[in-house]
Amino acid sequence: MTDLDKIEAQIPALRRYAHALMRDAEAGDDLVQDCLERAVAKLHQRRPDGALRAWLFRILINRHRDLMRRAPRPGHLIAVDELPSEPSRPAGQEAHIALRETEAAIARLPEDQRRALLLVALDGATFDEAATMLDIPRGTLMSRLARARASLRTMTGRGGATSAAPKPTGRPNR
Repeated sequence: MTDLDKIEAQIPALRRYAHALMRDAEAGDDLVQDCLERAVAKLHQRRPDGALRAWLFRILINRHRDLMRRAPRPGHLIAVDELPSEPSRPAGQEAHIALRETEAAIARLPEDQRRALLLVALDGATFDEAATMLDIPRGTLMSRLARARASLRTMTGRGGATSAAPKPTGRPNR
């Protein structure tokens, strides 16, 4: 299998992650295209002992960072006719509403937490793979994931079960 065949095998995972990062399929595909162009052009610079998947994801993430730096800041005006028209939803779509709430909460996460969460939860990367792709230590990845998950629980009102039992008083039994 050639290097180009190995790169081609990673395209579905790259697309899935790019779509989630960009929150738009077309923009995600453009990001993947840019990533692949860069990867093919820089293939000679890749370390032969390095993981191809991690290298491709690192390129994708770096391209995304570059795009976000150049993107207009929140608050820019959009014409009303450019807004997507969303069809009305029938009543009783609790699962759909919960999904939309979760998507909105993920979109509000800080970028570093969102990237980590999407790599692990959406793409199924192991902790070590995700840390390598993000070029951060494993412990940093773990703390970003923990903060992201805690934030999601808070934002979606799913903070976990709270105990109705009274708090212990006095000294604990040992």
